Formats: sequence, C-alpha cells, structure tokens
Amino acid sequence: MATTVSVTSSYSGEFKKDIISAAVLSASTLDQGLVEVKPNVKGKRVVKNLALGSLLSTATCDFTDNSSVTLTERILEVKQMQVNLTICKAEFQDDWLAIEQGDSAHTNMPKTFVDYLLADVAANVASELEVLIWQATTTGSVNDFDGFLKLMADDADVIDVAKDAGGITAENVVIELGKIVDAIPAQILSKEDLFLYVSPSIYQSYIRALGGFGAAGLGANGYNNQGSNQAFGALVFEGVKMVSVQGMADGEAVAARRSNLWFGTSLMADFNETKVLDMAELDGSQNVRIIMRMGAGVQFGIGAEIVYYHA
Repeated sequence: MATTVSVTSSYSGEFKKDIISAAVLSASTLDQGLVEVKPNVKGKRVVKNLALGSLLSTATCDFTDNSSVTLTERILEVKQMQVNLTICKAEFQDDWLAIEQGDSAHTNMPKTFVDYLLADVAANVASELEVLIWQATTTGSVNDFDGFLKLMADDADVIDVAKDAGGITAENVVIELGKIVDAIPAQILSKEDLFLYVSPSIYQSYIRALGGFGAAGLGANGYNNQGSNQAFGALVFEGVKMVSVQGMADGEAVAARRSNLWFGTSLMADFNETKVLDMAELDGSQNVRIIMRMGAGVQFGIGAEIVYYHA
C-alpha cells in the first residue's frame, strides 16, 4: 500500500524552521538496559541454561559423585522487519518548505524536512519496538515473533499471579505489589539484577500512594514525612528495584532478573540506520524512499524464576 502524505498548510512566505511531532514512546526497555541484549544473531541461536544439584556432602577418602548437572536450552529467534516509506517531492512545492527546494523543476526534498523525517522515523520505530518487545504476538500486525508476555503466558513454569479485577489504584497498589514480591522465588530475591517491571499506570499509582494520597499509602504526610512525592529517583518496593516499562500491557507487571530476559538482534546499529534513496536518478520519478531493515526477537531463560502479574 502506498504511503499517504497529508500536508495541512497554506504557504504565505518564509517560516521559522521548527518541526514538531506527536510524542512517541522511546524504546526504554533497551535504552535503560532492562534486558540482556544478544547481538549478531542470524536467524536462531540456542542459549544453554546450566543447573547444578546440591554440591556439598560429608568428606570421605573416596571420590563419590553425588551431584548432578542439568543442561536445558531455549531458542532465541530473530525475525527481520522493515520500514518502507515513499514521499513525492511535489507534495512540498506549494508548502511552507518550498523555499528550500529552489525554483528548478528538478527539485530536492527540503533539507529541514529530510533531517526531521529521518529522526522521526527512527523515533517511531523505537516506539513500536518497545511495545513489540513485551506485547507482540504472531497473530498481530507485525506477526514475526511473540513478545515476553505471550511467551510467559504460554510457559507452565512461569509463576502466575492474578491481578485485581478492578485494576490497581493508589488504594490497593501496595497490596498488589506485595502479592508479586511474595511469589518471587527465594533464591533470586537478593540478586542485584532483579527488577519489578511494571506498567506506567502501576508505577504512577505507587508514587501516588507514597505521597500519602491512597488509603494503603503512607498516610497524609507521605514519603519522608513531607507530604510530597515529587523528589523521587529510582523506586524500590520491599527491596526490589521497580521500573516503569512503557511497552508493558496496562495494569500488568513482571518480576524477573535482567539476565533472564533476552533481546536478540542482528545489529543494534540497524535500528539507527535510515537510508534515503532519491529515485530521480534511478527511475526518473520525483519520489524519495525511506528504508530501514532490522532484526528483532525476544526470549527468556528460566521460566520458574519469573513472576507474571496478569488477568
């Protein structure tokens, strides 16, 4: 399907060359290093998990093999995706950006717009990727891989915690987060890379509770007895670091170690490389094509060390 270009403008002279776009999500899961990135994956990669049994025993004069080693594997599969965008230079000949194109019939795309467009394409790809990392399904519009939430829902080893049917608010957020932490296996509770990955709505409800605005919060005086919740850095709940994940399904949360969540890609640089092809010298048209290609896929290692809070 051809790209639709909508120009809403009336040209009446030079303009201040500022172009803005609607706010988009950043790929915060990757930007903040919340998962382990595995680059240079071509197609599929087998990732091994090593589990050792009990090692210590009473000493004897003989060698007694009294432990066990269990090797399991998960398949991290990277799927290829692309961006194909076509824009006709003529769309801008009577627009605010016409002055940058010059008077020749063989015009170029306005440089200001090209610079803006390249940055905005990359930003929107990051926004879409952030959601796909967590919520993608093979039945979706970009149907190449399942995201973390689908993989977790399908794995019987993952620990499921039922979320409140009425949703999370400042009044019940402490109780609901407590359910998640209570379900975390004891052996990973003290791990440095353990995180509570929560949706923005849960994160906001917890901040509100800390400010003393919820019945289950800290009371009228709020955090640090200041009646304020405006000066927080990183949040912690019962010793577990909490992060707001923009791609998380609303009202859902995951407790897991960073090292147990994997994002696979061919090259990370592909997500920042946007190619521009001026078709005038190739097929004589006045079209400009914007092209990106990248690979992406997710997987986790040990399901029994993941808590998934969902319906």
